[in-house]
Amino acid sequence: MFRWTLHGDGRTVAPTAIVRPEERLAWPLTVGIGAQHVVAMFGATFLVPVITGFPPSTTLLFSGLGTLLFLLLTRNRVPSYLGSSFAFIAPITASTQADSMGAALGGVLVTGLLLAALGLVVQKVGTGWISRLMPPVVMGSIVALIGLNLVPSSYENNFSKAPVTAALTLVAIILCTALFKGLLGRISVLIGVIVGYVIAVLRGEVDFTPVREAHWLGLPEFHHPTFDLTLLPIFLPVIVVLLAENVGHVTSVGLMTGRNLDHMVGRTLTADGLATALSATFGGSPTTTYGENIGVMSATRVYSTAAYWVAGVVAILLSLSPKVGAVINTIPAGVLGGVTFVLYGLIAIVGFRMWVDGRVDFSRPKNQITAGVSLTIAIADLHWQLGGFAFTGIALGTLAALAIYHGMSGLGRLTGTDAPAGDAAAEPVAAGPATSQS
Repeated sequence: MFRWTLHGDGRTVAPTAIVRPEERLAWPLTVGIGAQHVVAMFGATFLVPVITGFPPSTTLLFSGLGTLLFLLLTRNRVPSYLGSSFAFIAPITASTQADSMGAALGGVLVTGLLLAALGLVVQKVGTGWISRLMPPVVMGSIVALIGLNLVPSSYENNFSKAPVTAALTLVAIILCTALFKGLLGRISVLIGVIVGYVIAVLRGEVDFTPVREAHWLGLPEFHHPTFDLTLLPIFLPVIVVLLAENVGHVTSVGLMTGRNLDHMVGRTLTADGLATALSATFGGSPTTTYGENIGVMSATRVYSTAAYWVAGVVAILLSLSPKVGAVINTIPAGVLGGVTFVLYGLIAIVGFRMWVDGRVDFSRPKNQITAGVSLTIAIADLHWQLGGFAFTGIALGTLAALAIYHGMSGLGRLTGTDAPAGDAAAEPVAAGPATSQS
């Protein structure tokens, strides 16, 4: 498992060639590419703990450990880095406000275990049932409504507190994306954070006292989960997003390496779920596969899992510096406001792209109402208390998408008004490349 074949002379990659997962370049180059993967995921991975109040160093530690666990469980066949998942931000924030960080960690832990169990089911029976339960109009709606639900809280808690810094951060990300190609264009969020941070420092919005007081070396800060069953429903819709991300990641890597990796979806789901559960057990952020790292693979044409082992080890080593975590914790509200406006919007766009890729026919009433009602519920952030359980806009929007689509389909079949053969939403799920923003 830990033997990689040297690609060519180990120093060059021909224009039409790729370095496959079971191959590697010379170790100095492999180490450099592995470090580049850490840089690519750095900005987005740290935004999740900063936004949710989780300790950044702990998140980085379990991001690295989760990546190594992922590589072990997938037998080095699927190159991937596991960074922080943005899909969890809304339920984590709601749980922390309603109870505590421990309760949020408990919800993340249970979700991770459920995702791992789902992976075992997929490994046994395949992915066909997923397409039937969640056709593109449903899956796209669920992914999109998560992003749209997060925007109002981002404005209230971050953007409005320092609108000038937030706006300039947003402009920096847009310009970086427009002006640069390759790696610089793919890490535009990280560059936007750096530019916004410098602006915030010049405007006197950053307090460096915690950085001066932090040690250079030390263990991360650990927290442990508690469990509140009434909060679990708000975490369940996240499983749909993680499912889409993993399917998209496996599909993208398969296309780029010229291999059919569909049989690996069950393993990737189980690995991602266990990595999330492990992280939540000690206070780290939930994990997911990262689109930024797919971008690095595409740019370098190096898909070697050896590089990802290096990336995981580098992340673990960085996590052992409390000063690194202290610096990250000083990122001010204005910078977060500008960045999250982009990222939450991109979550919604990923959902819309699923509609396009799935060729959803929006001339059909059941597709119109499925998407329209579920998105409206999420944007309005409707809440419903049922006994001891509280359902938020994301959970209600998800339930609405599933109930409306399948309810209208069933009634249509009974009355003869439904035409499955012409329904684009009956096409197989067409998930785009996995992204960290979803």
